[in-house]
Amino acid sequence: MTDRPKNVAVLGATGSIGTSTLEVIAASGGQLRAIALTGHSNTRLLAQQAQQFRPRWVVVTDPTAELPVGSLPAGTELLRGPEAVEYVVSQPEVDVVLAAIVGAAGLRGTWAALDAGKTVALANKETLVVAGPLVMKLARQRGAQLIPVDSEHSAVFQAMQAGRKHEIERIILTASGGPFRKHTAEQMAHVTRADALAHPTWEMGAKITIDSATMMNKALEIIEARWLFDLSADQIQVVVHPQSVIHSMVEYVDGSVVAQLSPPDMKLPIHYALSYPDRTPSVAARVDWKKAWQLQFEPPDFDRFPALELGLSVARSGGSAGAVLNAANEAAVARFLADQIHFMEIVPVCRSVLDSHDFDPSPSLERLLELDHWARQEVSRWVGSCSPRL
Repeated sequence: MTDRPKNVAVLGATGSIGTSTLEVIAASGGQLRAIALTGHSNTRLLAQQAQQFRPRWVVVTDPTAELPVGSLPAGTELLRGPEAVEYVVSQPEVDVVLAAIVGAAGLRGTWAALDAGKTVALANKETLVVAGPLVMKLARQRGAQLIPVDSEHSAVFQAMQAGRKHEIERIILTASGGPFRKHTAEQMAHVTRADALAHPTWEMGAKITIDSATMMNKALEIIEARWLFDLSADQIQVVVHPQSVIHSMVEYVDGSVVAQLSPPDMKLPIHYALSYPDRTPSVAARVDWKKAWQLQFEPPDFDRFPALELGLSVARSGGSAGAVLNAANEAAVARFLADQIHFMEIVPVCRSVLDSHDFDPSPSLERLLELDHWARQEVSRWVGSCSPRL
């Protein structure tokens, strides 16, 4: 690294990835600086973060959220609205944009950063699920770079450096299996919201935790990997690995498999993305090689977790399918968390909306955003007409 700190704009600073990112920045010994922090409605935490890191900008995207008077340090400018996120990421002082705004809402900030030619540490998988071909084309045109932060895609990105692109046979995305890995179909029909939020190995936000329970997170990761690494859907495989120590693997044409291992701690892929192409000491948890380890692998059960087949299907189809699946899932998960649909209805409503949409093989960004809105409305209509209230 150079003597000048690397200036990082943290989009979604108050979420789980954002707070872990700030831990990494605080431990960097001055090599990293949080130059901008954005948050939606958790203004109390955002103000505390601003006092600690003293950024140049703080952005609040919720128009109804208020910051207490005098809660920001001197020299920190307060900006408001999604447009302010796009303004901040395009500023010349920003070196890296850590994109951790959850859901499709994160697309605009990532798009603006890539349009400005920035390096983007991408923790928002929905960006590539919704608009993968368009996003990757924009990055190439602007000379921007995408570094994955998802632990699985970070592991693939690191393992891919052991060979050349044309030597890759397949990539293997590992999955914890979530809290229902050993549940029968009958047991899964009776799970509660509390059950689904109890992840066995990771601490994440509610939406991502539910996605892990349905394995929709892995479906979305298949789609993300398809575009991020320019692979076919048939080159992407999923294996269940309950210990979450091997984060993913790359298999080469000669049969060699290269894996990335570490304890389940998001600070490591965050640190790697922010320090890339260098490797520097991090505060992430380390493997304790004095302990005995048992690493287990299982094929996923596509019958109990039908989201996986949806992910592979969308990765093969491309076009508008990713935007519709992502929006339908976000809306369905929100309905489940509000106790308006059952856990086992999340994937069927997504499939129903996906199957009924007017597929576009080469959509524009505007068309994708229209379909995002349409899919959310379709979930509301489905819930109102087909699903009994709890």
